Amino acid sequence: MNFLIYFRAFSYAMIGVAMLALVLAGGLDYGLALAFLVVMIASWKMEGTRWQLPERVGLGIVLLSIPLFYADWQLQKYTGEPVERLGVTALAHLIVFLSAVKLLQIKKDRDWVFLYLISFFEVLLAAGLSFSPMFLGTLTLYLLCGLSAVTAFEIQKARRSLRYTETRLLVPPDSRVFKKTGRRAWRTSEAARLPVVAIGLLIFIFTLALPLFLVAPRSGAAALTRSGGGLSNFIGFSENVTLGQIGTLKQDDGLVMRVRVEDGEAPRPLRWRGVALDEFTGYGWKKSAEARRSDTVSERIGFFQIGTTEALHRLSKQTFFLEPLESAVLFAAPRVVAIQGDLPFVRVDAEGSVQSRRHDFDRIMYKAISDTDEPAADTLRGDMRAYPVRFQRYVQLPETLDPRIVGLARTMILDAHARNRYDAAKAIELQLQRGYGYSLQMKASGPDPLGDFLFNIKAGHCEYFSTAMAVLLRTHGVAARVVNGFLPGEYNEAAGAYTVRQSDAHSWVEVYFPETDSWVTFDPTPSAGRIEPVRTGLTAQLQKYAEALELLWFQYVVGYDKQEQRSLATSLHNQVFDYGRIISKLLTTLRGYLTLNVLLVVLGLIALGLGLAFVIFGKQFWQFVWRRGGRGSIEDGRAYSNIQFYEKLQAMMEQRGLLRDKHQTPLEFATNLNSNEVLLITRAYNRVRFGGERLSAMERREVERALFELDHAESVRELQPRVAATLGDKHD
Repeated sequence: MNFLIYFRAFSYAMIGVAMLALVLAGGLDYGLALAFLVVMIASWKMEGTRWQLPERVGLGIVLLSIPLFYADWQLQKYTGEPVERLGVTALAHLIVFLSAVKLLQIKKDRDWVFLYLISFFEVLLAAGLSFSPMFLGTLTLYLLCGLSAVTAFEIQKARRSLRYTETRLLVPPDSRVFKKTGRRAWRTSEAARLPVVAIGLLIFIFTLALPLFLVAPRSGAAALTRSGGGLSNFIGFSENVTLGQIGTLKQDDGLVMRVRVEDGEAPRPLRWRGVALDEFTGYGWKKSAEARRSDTVSERIGFFQIGTTEALHRLSKQTFFLEPLESAVLFAAPRVVAIQGDLPFVRVDAEGSVQSRRHDFDRIMYKAISDTDEPAADTLRGDMRAYPVRFQRYVQLPETLDPRIVGLARTMILDAHARNRYDAAKAIELQLQRGYGYSLQMKASGPDPLGDFLFNIKAGHCEYFSTAMAVLLRTHGVAARVVNGFLPGEYNEAAGAYTVRQSDAHSWVEVYFPETDSWVTFDPTPSAGRIEPVRTGLTAQLQKYAEALELLWFQYVVGYDKQEQRSLATSLHNQVFDYGRIISKLLTTLRGYLTLNVLLVVLGLIALGLGLAFVIFGKQFWQFVWRRGGRGSIEDGRAYSNIQFYEKLQAMMEQRGLLRDKHQTPLEFATNLNSNEVLLITRAYNRVRFGGERLSAMERREVERALFELDHAESVRELQPRVAATLGDKHD
């Protein structure tokens, strides 16, 4: 391959890969990307022709980019582009325009440098927009192409600064020196070796960058801005929820979060608690004034302690990777004991709902520690204590409540022979699960949707079931509230995490038991509304692996923050401590079996082995250094300005007083010495120096053997009189 073509090919590849990274990150639409590809092909075809734009014309078009950028910005604003996307879209268009102009014009060195910088800015912009592990692939490809292009660019510049000199070759024109095949010329050219050099540099860069990435101090939170907004139509998690909103949410399959439980797949039933609502209005739920009161939790190095627990073994630790949402709710398994993460603040309201700042455009990552244990059923059945006054709001009912609901609750409880709060709750839960159907179609309507659901339609989604149970319990003085959150979601074995979507939104009931001061979960929704979809087949499996890769990328690369740094440091410290303890125990055991004399013998054998190894490797190293002459290597068998093995020969001859006259060629000098070894080395020198050939491995060994014999042979000294006599004859 011609070196100029190699240089252009990798330069174009560098620019193209940068544009590809921007497209995959969502910063550029496919139509513009296709148009830019056409420009690149046209530019490649026009390289070196008269059809390229003159430099002045290109400069004039580039100056036009400033008003065009402003016009594009205003156009995007007029067409309703989201505010957070305005700058990104206009900047991406500007980059494409500048790159296209520079590609089409006659390019000098500064134009190539400009194109390289533009491509670098494209990759930076893509890095700010992308959370996908695909960015790692495009970044690696960009670095590989970039290293090759920049290296070739510098070689190209250096070549132009060199002056060519003529050399008279002392070989016939039909010599095999001039008959190198194209394949061999390709193997010995820079174009063949530069990709290998680029790959080596890339590995070296990643090797140096990885430790720096892991140990560099982090100051920001694990909040990662993306170009788009939060999930649209994310309803059901505010302070005022209308019946039917959760059902609307369940009809969307958008990703909400991924959850990783520390000890693998957690036992079911498991739910991710969001908000709890205590006041029923007849057509929906809302937080009362008392429930809206919240306390800001004090922070200690990113750790927010919310509650306490009686036993550490009951704690469950979950890591949440929350997508951008139009909500401030932090989800967790009930009951939350602590939140850990780089969050600006954490607030907990009177219903135990946890909130932080809104993250409409940010992904956030945090850990939740929960005590999921509940009192035993027998303990709850024996709870007959009266409710405190402040819990009276949990038995509140609207004045317009359908009176038939009171009778329905009485019938359900009496039919089950329930004599306590727990049995009453279980009776109503079971009756709703068995006597009503599950449907996402919101058929219940009218001024009293709950009555329509219970007595007419008798089918609905989870929100109607939870509302019905809470109201039925309240009619008999049992404190209950509705909780909106999510089912566990689909478990991804490859990622070791749950994938939670909007369709996993769920509503259930919590009943208060004053004896144990605990809220106990009840779920009256039929099993059809609690079944998690399971994806099967090759496509589903590949999707799971892709999700696992994306989760790893998000956790350990994009979202790698102070908390992850501390976790990594703690893990490494624990492993080092464990290894140190094992070694210490091993040494203690050996000390018990080895006496002092035996220990001395073992140490002596070890020292002897190390000494022998030093002698053997030292000898080989000395031979290696001698063969290289302490100056470098003749491993490739060729050099153009400094032939090391011939310089070594000249040094040997000078030590014996044999100097080559200025009018003598190397071959004439070797012939006069009448030495086969000198003649062999000189012929090899002529082939490499003037013919540009590469010595084979066998020829290199012959040269090294000849040098070794000349350095140790006494017969060389006898050449001096013979040479002197020869020179004397010529003078006569």
